[in-house]
Amino acid sequence: MRDVAAASGFTGGALLAARGLVFEADGRRLIDRVDIDIRAGCRLVIMGANGAGKSLLLRLLHGLVAPCAGTVQWKGRRLDRAARNHQAMVFQRSVMLRRSVVANLEFALAVRRLDRAERARRSARALANARLGDLARRPARVLSAGEQQRLAVARALACAPEMLLLDEPTANLDPDSTLAIENLVGEACRQGVTVVTVTHDPRQARRLGDEIAFMHRGDIAEIGAASSVLDRPRSPAARAWLEGRLAVDQAPCETPMGKEKTDAKE
Repeated sequence: MRDVAAASGFTGGALLAARGLVFEADGRRLIDRVDIDIRAGCRLVIMGANGAGKSLLLRLLHGLVAPCAGTVQWKGRRLDRAARNHQAMVFQRSVMLRRSVVANLEFALAVRRLDRAERARRSARALANARLGDLARRPARVLSAGEQQRLAVARALACAPEMLLLDEPTANLDPDSTLAIENLVGEACRQGVTVVTVTHDPRQARRLGDEIAFMHRGDIAEIGAASSVLDRPRSPAARAWLEGRLAVDQAPCETPMGKEKTDAKE
């Protein structure tokens, strides 16, 4: 893998770092003082039970949601609009514009102010990589769910991001669509893109992750090498979830604001 840090002129620290992130809504604390560093070139998977705060954390890291407290930094500086242009995010249910498959790609590239020739070049390559070339002129909204999600990932990667954030990108998709999307993500990783993926599937976590951050009650209960977290989890929350046991702890959405946390980070 090429050195993304060197290629971008970034030579030290985390590519993206969060400190003391807090998010509260309707009197409830949903993200509770999260600290995390994401190194350039790494493949990080975020796991945890429903309601643990995984998707919300991803949105905070991408700057789609402003934290109530804490900071997010990109290459040591505040995450702003310019920094977000070096990132791309794919949602579990991506929005398709009311236009053709290729026009969806070209619109995303036009927003990045690329000239017509460059847009055409990148769009053609993205269609080929996603195996959507035969569907280029078809309306994007009539594609199958798997095809739409392949287009969403291809659209994000066509913008040449340094970091790709994926929120359950293959949820409810068939194995062929899942494989196609994982192949796209794998090729991006080989090109040096830093990838952060939210998934519920431990098998997918092994395939897509070098490191795993396990979330519980709005905080990161455990973070480490994928094999270590999946095979030898240290935190009670990760052990219970991976063993399929029911959690008896309160979810973060049930925790009143201002209540002191009693469980120590491990």
